[in-house]
Amino acid sequence: MTPKPAGPPDGGWGWVVAAAAFAVNGLSYGLLRSLGLALPDLAEHFDRSTQDTAWVSALALAVQQAASPVGSALSTRWGARPVVMVGGVLTSLGFVFSAFARSLLHLYLGLGVLAGSGWALVFAPALGTLSRYFSRRRVLAVGLALTGNGASSLLLAPTLQLLLDTFGWRGALLVLGAITLHLAPCGALLRPLVLPGDPPAPPRGPLAALGLGLFARRAFSVFALGTALVGGGYFVPYVHLAPHALDRGLGGYGAALVVAVAAVGDAGARLISGWLADQGWVPLSRLLLVFGALTGLGVLAVGLVPLAGSQEGCRGALLAAAGAYGLSAGSYAPLVFGVLPGLVGVGGVVQATGLVMMLMSVGGLLGPPLSGFLRDETGDFTASFLACGSFIIAGSFIYMGLPGALPSCPPASPSPQATPPPERGELLPVLPVALLSSGGPRSTLDTTC
Repeated sequence: MTPKPAGPPDGGWGWVVAAAAFAVNGLSYGLLRSLGLALPDLAEHFDRSTQDTAWVSALALAVQQAASPVGSALSTRWGARPVVMVGGVLTSLGFVFSAFARSLLHLYLGLGVLAGSGWALVFAPALGTLSRYFSRRRVLAVGLALTGNGASSLLLAPTLQLLLDTFGWRGALLVLGAITLHLAPCGALLRPLVLPGDPPAPPRGPLAALGLGLFARRAFSVFALGTALVGGGYFVPYVHLAPHALDRGLGGYGAALVVAVAAVGDAGARLISGWLADQGWVPLSRLLLVFGALTGLGVLAVGLVPLAGSQEGCRGALLAAAGAYGLSAGSYAPLVFGVLPGLVGVGGVVQATGLVMMLMSVGGLLGPPLSGFLRDETGDFTASFLACGSFIIAGSFIYMGLPGALPSCPPASPSPQATPPPERGELLPVLPVALLSSGGPRSTLDTTC
């Protein structure tokens, strides 16, 4: 039976959904972040360049995000539960197929297309379903789910290196195929939830199902443009942080330690950022702007590590830069999805999540190959991280066009309680300002003086 509460339950089974989304995030983005450890082995085995092997992870990221609106549309029509379960099976088959690859083309098809398509069917429906279960603690719940990325990287980075040393890259991919099959039971936990304001019937037609009409909202269009630019650099450390550490002479387990440090900072920051956003002290759009810019600066710091001193002192500098990057990127991640209900309403959050993932796919497709090209041309990843950090900073500046991103009113007295994000999506959640009308005082969300 489908429960029909008066509004988001803000807990209950929602915490089970949060746990499922945690696992989904860990077995998608967390695994992608650690997969960079296998790229040097692939380049050596197939005798190909860094740029060529980077397309394996880049295609997986791009297909996952470009096809995310399809996952959202299927979820809107059939429900998140069966869609995520099918996606888990496809992802597992992609890894198993890739374990028997005879060329990079087979890896492009297996990891890039097949596994990427499976990931596209799991992430957006799981995260969109989670957003529907929470209101007052929504960003905290999203942040909790997104810590799966860091926790998975922390565990999978050394585990994958151990698998590579023990079984080679083929055996490692087979084991990862078995691990990713656990996405199917995660999908079984996504119980459907009907909320007031939901359309009486699923949207008809492909355009309506994909939610392309959301671009008619100015705030969502500004957000989409900024997020697309951020995506141009955001995923480069997912692919090339470990190879960058290997280039600096840290060795396989030293590179895994760098990835693990970034993962720890990432996971902790997502929880803190989610808690901070739910307090209502600072508008979400302003937090998005600040932490997006800090993420760009963190990527720049990772790229500048080779200039910081001798190779002997590089380990500590790279660990510190990776930690700073992890803290800033982790703080940014839950805000991207936590801000969506305020932009489009809780009824359109699943479709909006898919569209955001599609826009970031441009960066996921072009960023890592560009980084690999610059590495091949210059001999290291310094120029790669500098260029990609600049993309993130440029995208963050576009967030200035969002309501509430820049201070425009004198400070008001703080609210005694946290203000939940609006459920209809007229404005981004900001501090409430009391306005007077002919009918008496009322509370509204005002973003102008």
